[in-house]
Amino acid sequence: MLQPKKVTCVVGARPNFMKVAPVVLALKARGLNVRLVHSGQHYDERMSAVFFDDLGMPRPDAFLQVGSANHAVQTARVLERFDADCEAFQPELVLVAGDVNSTLACALVAAKRGIAVGHIEAGLRSRDWGMPEEINRILTDNCSDLLLTPSPDGDANLRAEGVPEWRIHRVGNLMIDSLRKHLERAEALNVPQTMGLERGGYVVVTLHRPSNVDVPEQLAALLAAIGEVSTRLPVVFPIHPRTRKRIDDAGIEVAVGVQLIEPLGYLQFLGLMAACKIMLTDSGGIQEETTALGVPCLTLRDNTERPITVDEGTNTLLGAVASRIVAATDEILATGGKHGRIPERWDGRSAERVADLVCGGFRTMLEG
Repeated sequence: MLQPKKVTCVVGARPNFMKVAPVVLALKARGLNVRLVHSGQHYDERMSAVFFDDLGMPRPDAFLQVGSANHAVQTARVLERFDADCEAFQPELVLVAGDVNSTLACALVAAKRGIAVGHIEAGLRSRDWGMPEEINRILTDNCSDLLLTPSPDGDANLRAEGVPEWRIHRVGNLMIDSLRKHLERAEALNVPQTMGLERGGYVVVTLHRPSNVDVPEQLAALLAAIGEVSTRLPVVFPIHPRTRKRIDDAGIEVAVGVQLIEPLGYLQFLGLMAACKIMLTDSGGIQEETTALGVPCLTLRDNTERPITVDEGTNTLLGAVASRIVAATDEILATGGKHGRIPERWDGRSAERVADLVCGGFRTMLEG
């Protein structure tokens, strides 16, 4: 049984911050030597600083400065730079989160060095191999000793793939730990009011997936539908830099009722989301957060690796079909939308369960 004293936690994209922050704090509180590594896969100095401050996270001990690049280059940079970091720190456990390129790359480095790997948010499956994230999820799970799942479907997926029971541990949803801890602070900022919006009287939009924003005709159709929604309720669109560039390059006009704003910090966005009437998104984590908040969510994707948000929560899959957006919006305005319930173990105590597991000792694949 391994009881590590030195643990490296890796963040690579902003959604990772919310999952890893409570774990870092819980492990440090147990007296472990915790090293926080930021791969720099998704990096904006101003916004990253805001996220660390909002979540109460210590500044990273190492910043790998990977930056933007294609999948091969980005993964290769992380492999090389994280390997050097492991050589210097000699961790006994590496914790990675989510499904971005740095998640897989850091898990590979650790596994090949004989370091135990824990995967936060293990077992999620979209069953869409056209998504790079699906490849990252599956390969990371396959080289992880601790599979830290957020929900029963994650457990079931892993069992169906032949994963032994001793590697599967349902700890719950770590993103909800952060949400519950910081919601009161987020709401106290009164972000909607500063934008002239009424609680429960507006729509929030996020779009960033290549399938939605990289094809000009698809992006134009989605924005036209969102413009139609803005004739029902005001629409606020914190716009991803990638999406803004695609809009500008294609010369697409955005309806006057759609308020484009810069990306927000964690607390600002949480406060905005918590008070909206409808969330319209192609994000993964937002499907979970809206379920925890009880906010109806319309997801512009053909599939989701988080089906529990549809089966038990407030999420509805529309597919990437612009024509369905207005009808779904009108239905929510008429009926109030799906109410759902909060899944089991989305209770704000997932990080403590991770710390219990790590400090209590666990089997590794080297032990068998």
